[in-house]
Amino acid sequence: MPAAGKKHKQTKPDYIQWVLVVGAVISITVLAGLFVKRYILHPSVNVDPFPIKGIDVSGHNKVTDWQQVADSGIEFVFIKATEGASYTNPLFNKQYEGARSAGLKVGCYHFFRKNRDGAAQARHFLAAIGKRTIDLPLVVDVEDWDNDRSVDDAITRQRLQDMVATLERHGHSVMIYTNGDGYKSYYKPLFKDRDLWLSSFNEPHKMKGYSHVIQQYSHWGTVEGIKGDVDMNIFVGSEREWNIWLDQVKHP
Repeated sequence: MPAAGKKHKQTKPDYIQWVLVVGAVISITVLAGLFVKRYILHPSVNVDPFPIKGIDVSGHNKVTDWQQVADSGIEFVFIKATEGASYTNPLFNKQYEGARSAGLKVGCYHFFRKNRDGAAQARHFLAAIGKRTIDLPLVVDVEDWDNDRSVDDAITRQRLQDMVATLERHGHSVMIYTNGDGYKSYYKPLFKDRDLWLSSFNEPHKMKGYSHVIQQYSHWGTVEGIKGDVDMNIFVGSEREWNIWLDQVKHP
């Protein structure tokens, strides 16, 4: 009981203090996550000098209105068709039809699995594409991320070469998608005479030593007509160069 003439100092109950502490921790964590995503994982890349913009999508992307996508300035899309020797993107046909109806230039890509036969992966990719009209080269996505690192590099390279050779024997132009590590391990020693689609968050003009046609510059783009983040891409050249490049793409 407080002494006579002295005011009793009121204190907050312990549970309120804990709520405030937890709230502060959550707020700091959220702000830190936003900072990392915006300034570290999602650096600002100036793509204004490159007029041809595109996206790539898979079964994880929810496209609600392809016409809105096209109206927002997107001109091309790469759609994931297959992975390994058996997986097919369940949204592939829907995404293809939507993109085609909106007038976008369409390409298809396959996620290469190191632990699967290359020719078998090529046949699976070709079967999924069927007789669809494709504007861009067929893409083989090769990277170490989320892949079987126990497979010997020599085996991986041979399977990659088998896959690309099989696709080309069927009359298709082939492009390789990869990142900086994959460029050194697979693209440069094996496919430097093929077109390159490079994933990099650097300014294109600052990337000495690379010669790529398409650059994926962000995993966290926002585009009208798509719910959530989407991968953003540019054609590394002018509109005139884009049209020349398109004319050189071959399909049977």
